[in-house]
Amino acid sequence: MAQRAAAVRNIVVTGGGTGIGRAVSLRFAEDGHRVTIVGRRREVLHATVEQIKAEHGLDVTPVVCDLADPDDVEAALSQLPDRVDVLVNNAGSRELAVGAGPHGMLARWRGDFERNVLTAVLITESLRDRFTDSGRVVTVTSVAALRGGGSYGASKAALHAWNHSLAAQLGPQGVTCNIVAPGTVAGTEFFGSRLNDAELTRRAGRTLVGRVGRPADVAAAVVFLASPDAGFITGEILQCNGGELLGR
Repeated sequence: MAQRAAAVRNIVVTGGGTGIGRAVSLRFAEDGHRVTIVGRRREVLHATVEQIKAEHGLDVTPVVCDLADPDDVEAALSQLPDRVDVLVNNAGSRELAVGAGPHGMLARWRGDFERNVLTAVLITESLRDRFTDSGRVVTVTSVAALRGGGSYGASKAALHAWNHSLAAQLGPQGVTCNIVAPGTVAGTEFFGSRLNDAELTRRAGRTLVGRVGRPADVAAAVVFLASPDAGFITGEILQCNGGELLGR
């Protein structure tokens, strides 16, 4: 029996210029979908678009936007697809440059909340009327949300609670909303120089498969949850950590 050709879908990936977001964008583009990557660093986004074009012959559309700024989000909407089949909330980072005392603590917690929670909530709420009736929202969090991690882990855990509500709200229109929570992933900007060979070995030893993750591992999980085959899965947290932390 002949296989049906997969429909071309409109994919929006936030934080799509580096690491996990870049890997997710590339996977969708390789599968023939129309991909828009969103991020606040123009040079990074355009360099990624050029690299994907040069190395893979694929077109990806960049949209520069500070996703924690509601004015920026509103301004970017005209550049995003009128109909969105898949939204991948991947943008986020850890607040590091803070001082001591209560003011430093406030800056850390506020920074992590803005970069990890608002970047997902503002764009999702702004696009919810554009989701197709089989739409997918996939949000990337962290193992830190499940086992603790200060203000960063708390901000990622907030996304888990938000996702439950979002899944309930959007489920009646056929839209699924799920989480991918990665463990340690090499090849991203998150760890900087801290993830040296010794630290990689130590973290690999905490997994059941003897290695840390790669951006492509997380991209595969995201693509599955965004697929038509995952239409009966919603409100879930898919751990992607090689057994570093077992499901619960």
